[in-house]
Amino acid sequence: MLFTPEHEQFRKSVRQLVEDDINPRIDEWEEAEIFPAHELFPKVAAIGGFGLEYDPVYGGGGADHSWTVVLAEELGRCDAAGVPMAIAVQAGMATPALARFGSDELKREFLVPVIAGEQVCSIAVSEPGAGSDVAGITTRAVRDGDDWVINGRKMWITNGTQADWVCLLARTSDEGGYHGMSLVIVPTDEPGFSVGRKIKKMGNHSSDTAELVLDDVRVPLRHTVGEEGRGFHMQMAQFQDERLWACYMSVSGARRALDRTKEYLQVREAFGKPLLANQYLQYTLAELVADVDILHGFLHHTAERYVAGEDVTRAATVAKLQAGRLSRRVADTCVQFHGGMGYAEEMWVARYFRDTRLGSIGGGADEVMLRVIAMLEGMGKK
Repeated sequence: MLFTPEHEQFRKSVRQLVEDDINPRIDEWEEAEIFPAHELFPKVAAIGGFGLEYDPVYGGGGADHSWTVVLAEELGRCDAAGVPMAIAVQAGMATPALARFGSDELKREFLVPVIAGEQVCSIAVSEPGAGSDVAGITTRAVRDGDDWVINGRKMWITNGTQADWVCLLARTSDEGGYHGMSLVIVPTDEPGFSVGRKIKKMGNHSSDTAELVLDDVRVPLRHTVGEEGRGFHMQMAQFQDERLWACYMSVSGARRALDRTKEYLQVREAFGKPLLANQYLQYTLAELVADVDILHGFLHHTAERYVAGEDVTRAATVAKLQAGRLSRRVADTCVQFHGGMGYAEEMWVARYFRDTRLGSIGGGADEVMLRVIAMLEGMGKK
């Protein structure tokens, strides 16, 4: 993928945001297990970080997907994965369906303030009993006059304790399985909506993750995104965006982790010489660098196809599988090569090890990615 001088100028803006407004406060936010989204998001919006590919009528950038690649790659350079994930949820996971299929009224009410960084949003799909199996959701929206009345629970919701609204997937008919679902915009200040709890996690501490409770929450029917009953299909498209975002960030993060480990091995001495003089360490790092380069190139090729309007579902699925697994290998190697310091919380590498583990779970577990690939390859058919 070829980037223009304009792309590179945008890259500098994102990198400056990371270095000036995020990384200096990461330790503070990790300790607090939350970051101030309403304080940070206007700064993200100021550089055009929200709505890059959305219609300028609603405050978007009207750009193509290549700009999202730049944004995600630079966010992947953050000192912790939690804040970039939260930004990605707002920029490319909770809003694509609204931007593509929402009514003009709905976009002006909910998309415009999110692009401006004035509001925080979340995507609410997973439930206590349904994660990767989206067909298993039970949260239900029932018609009552001109309103939906919604009851259910949502789980693992990024930005969940701070969101002003959520893009929620609910059953809106008696059809089972993948049918009869709709995406509905639900403001979090509606009566009956509450945060059940903030979930303590192994990693990504600076990102608040919540269980949400909906008890007779009433919202207008006009809050339905696109066509009623087509929610599953729209959410599958949003998953594609989510997986690409995750891949761009994880590959950038892996490369930075390898660079930082190389720097450490150059200055850390053992047996009278730098650790990096050990050929085994050199070759191990070289192999990981090669694997990162291959995945990076594959992602740029996928992004080019995306810009050209092609269906990249298969490529995004393959990339998501490989990015999660490669990041885990990189993290494990970085810890090992740092020795005892790699196991100490005071070093960046311990946090990186914890944060990267989510890559093979969130947005579709490795096993789900394998299932999708197997289906696309025609396996398992009777």
